[in-house]
Amino acid sequence: MTGTVHTEQHGHVSLLRLDDPASMSAMTPQMARALHAAIETEGVRARALVLAGANGAFSTGANLKAAIPDSLEGFDAGETLEQDYNPLMRAMRDCPVPLISAVNGAAAGVGASTAVACDLIVAHRDAYFLEAFARIGLVPDGGATWLLTRAVGRVRAMEMMLLAEKIPAPLAHEWGLVTRLADEDAEADALAVAARLAEGPTRAYALIRRAAWAAADQDFEATLATERALQKEAGDGPDFAEGLAAFQEKRKPRFHP
Repeated sequence: MTGTVHTEQHGHVSLLRLDDPASMSAMTPQMARALHAAIETEGVRARALVLAGANGAFSTGANLKAAIPDSLEGFDAGETLEQDYNPLMRAMRDCPVPLISAVNGAAAGVGASTAVACDLIVAHRDAYFLEAFARIGLVPDGGATWLLTRAVGRVRAMEMMLLAEKIPAPLAHEWGLVTRLADEDAEADALAVAARLAEGPTRAYALIRRAAWAAADQDFEATLATERALQKEAGDGPDFAEGLAAFQEKRKPRFHP
């Protein structure tokens, strides 16, 4: 197997690391499946997840050497999306705890999709995002067309996808693709944010994530209905009871999983 996914524990935070030194953590179908499994496992065990790369890069996209056969006759370039990458992206969407990406170096192709599908994106100032698919005659995948148009708008998303040029992290931050810029180490900053979230209302966070993902595809009336339903669910849970008690007692809330 080319590359792997390591899990590191940092208190109530799990860091999931893409690691393939030979390819700057380029993704393979096996890595996609491993990351999918790790998200499902750690999403139950931890209270926040951080996704990071290794060896100076987040991920340089799909590992073409590992994915493309010697002959293209009969080759279906979309098959691995259906079997490996699309299930991963759905697992990220459905994760019950906050996801934070720590982008050092390159986040390209499906690696960029994985980074920007997170709830918070922390990038080093020297990092960059790249939708390089057009360079080899392919279409952006990993949900990139959906994620980018909603994050930066159709026109900027088209520039990224058609021109296939590097977007430096400061510009990505200006466009709204990056949450925070890190001057030193994006991973350290992401872990600090994750530790803060791990002390928060985990159940409420899960409902917020559901509401936000649903809103991206709903009209205003449907969004109001979704918020109403999820607010009842939140109000019936322990996070609200503890948050209200802490407010009334003028103390810091003590949320539990």
